[in-house]
Amino acid sequence: MPERGPEHDPQEVPEGDAEYDPSAPAPLDVARTLTGNPDVDARLGRLADADHLTTDGHPEVYEDVHQGLREALTALDSRPGPPAPAFPRPPSGGAPAPAGTPR
Repeated sequence: MPERGPEHDPQEVPEGDAEYDPSAPAPLDVARTLTGNPDVDARLGRLADADHLTTDGHPEVYEDVHQGLREALTALDSRPGPPAPAFPRPPSGGAPAPAGTPR
């Protein structure tokens, strides 16, 4: 029997694998690139948990990761930013009326 190499077609049922189950756990081997944000990187790392689950377990992992990424994004929005620039304000009576305009 030939060895399975990188060119192995995952849709092909190998000879001798009478018990082949396409829904059985199978690593996707998807490369993950670090983002530099520890919260986001931790959530993306959680995707590897799906590699060890049958397909019916994937939605729970994906939903958990999605929720975590939404929380990380919300946290970025809630961090205080730099102070707003100070603009000159008109006097408390409002801006002066243009010339020739009755008050």
